[in-house]
This record gives sequence, structure tokens and C-alpha cells, in this order.
Amino acid sequence: MIMEIVNLGGYGHFVWPAFIFTFLSCFFLYLRTKKEFQKQEKIYLSEFKQFNTQKVKIAKGKKGVKEILSGSSI
Repeated sequence: MIMEIVNLGGYGHFVWPAFIFTFLSCFFLYLRTKKEFQKQEKIYLSEFKQFNTQKVKIAKGKKGVKEILSGSSI
């Protein structure tokens, strides 16, 4: 039963090497892309990490928020 599945009706010797080649090619491209991404990420962080970040204060009072959002002075 298992040998019939592996043999694939006589075409197994064509199918399995193609499957292995495809898997290895995709795996190689994945590793290469991951390496390039990490390289570009390092460049990006070295350029843009220098900028100072500022924290934004959140309005705690509801009255001020209502006045800002209302748009009319009633």
C-alpha cells in the first residue's frame, strides 16, 4: 500500500526529485530573503534610531475633550 503511494503509478522517480528540488529552492530563497531583511532592518534602525521621540500627553479632563470635539461654543 505505502509503496504504491511512493511509486505514484510509475512516475514516482520523476515526481519526488521535482518535489525535493522545489522544497529546497523555496527553503534557500526563504533563508536568503530573511538574511537580506535583517541586513536592511539593521541599516534602517541605524539611520532612524537617532531621532528623538516625544511623548504625547493624553487629556484626562472630560471638559477639555468635550470642548475640543464639540466645535460649537454653547
